[in-house]
Amino acid sequence: MSALDSLNGVAFSVFGEDIKWADMTGNVLGLGAFALGWRRSVAVWPAQLLSGAVLVVAYASAGLTGGVGKQLLVVGVSVWGWAQWTRGRRESGAIRVRFATWTERAWLVAATAAGTTAVALLFLAVPSLSWNPWPDAYLFTGSVAAMVAMARGWVEFWFAWLAVDAVGVPLAYSSDLKFSALVYVVYGVVVLLGLRAWWTASRRTAPPAAGRPEALEGAAA
Repeated sequence: MSALDSLNGVAFSVFGEDIKWADMTGNVLGLGAFALGWRRSVAVWPAQLLSGAVLVVAYASAGLTGGVGKQLLVVGVSVWGWAQWTRGRRESGAIRVRFATWTERAWLVAATAAGTTAVALLFLAVPSLSWNPWPDAYLFTGSVAAMVAMARGWVEFWFAWLAVDAVGVPLAYSSDLKFSALVYVVYGVVVLLGLRAWWTASRRTAPPAAGRPEALEGAAA
């Protein structure tokens, strides 16, 4: 049996629902990454990268091309975010957090809407790519937008992820990714706690110096 076959195998069953190894492992890693983000640790990025790599297998087995694409972009954004936070710590000794400006918020919302529409139209044009085009496209674009906001140190990251959660739970459950659906619910709790922590930190942080990457104040190593 290959490694891919093992990841797609059933880890255990609960109440008649099969939990797959890839679905479980990738989401546990993702949940750990969220906890690290809440604690403002640079280690959030390698954890998120590994989670994305494993979840590629889970989404591919569920026939959600948007999910596969999202996780591949998660891997890419994780590399970029890792570099951003590491450089911020090296240059200023701290990582800053703040609320985005109205212009930045507008760009984030517009980019998410445009990206969702473009990806959904692709899925509609090629039905074999996804059986549920619009929600799949939104998860693809919304998750990446949230991670970009996180890499920039915007408190809006947590709001963006709550919006992703609202779509992710029913889509994951209906796609036979039961563990993903459960973890999305847990994400919601962690997101609320993380939002409170970042919001509080933003009130203690002065505006970032020009030319310096924004991220969280006082991040752990």
